[in-house]
Amino acid sequence: MSEEGPVARSPITPAPPVVVEQGWEVSARHGTAPLRISDASPLTKVLVRAPETGQAREALGVPFGRAARTLDGMLVVGSGPGEWLVLAAPNQQAETVARVGQVAGDAEFVSVFDITHGRALVRLTGAAAAGVLSKLCAIDLSDTLTPDGAAFRSSVAKLVTDVIRDDQAGARSYLLHCERSSGQYLFDALLDAGEEFGIDVAGFTFPGI
Repeated sequence: MSEEGPVARSPITPAPPVVVEQGWEVSARHGTAPLRISDASPLTKVLVRAPETGQAREALGVPFGRAARTLDGMLVVGSGPGEWLVLAAPNQQAETVARVGQVAGDAEFVSVFDITHGRALVRLTGAAAAGVLSKLCAIDLSDTLTPDGAAFRSSVAKLVTDVIRDDQAGARSYLLHCERSSGQYLFDALLDAGEEFGIDVAGFTFPGI
């Protein structure tokens, strides 16, 4: 499948077959293994910075260390003190920036940045996902300490990474967010760690969020 116009490319090399859909070059591979990894970099990524305790925090409704979905399907992550990551469907940068600005527009000292093409995003799904991450990360991934909706920033394979637990259809699932230049390294490190668990690569399915 091909489309006219500019094509956006992830920093992670897509597994064949490769297609262009909605302006993004993505893998169309159908992964069927119980443990799957996929490149979710096409998702819209918006960074919000504001005082840790203030109107913006109240407006966004998500504290540091947690993630929650809004009624319009965005995933809002309290990724750091005074910092939020907002994820939405691909090609929704302008709409997401406007929506976030509308929600937090009356708050003090708020900055909203589109970082979609400057970051990489990987999804790891399956019952063994915690086992894979435990090989690369020192955080306790038990349901008690890091349940669905938990978010933290830690070293994963010696790389500073935002980790968001975002279970899918009852299956344990993690989103891992890092700088664009480190995306391929993180993806390969997770693939290597997941080999003993029978990990398989799955393609990106729109809208992906």
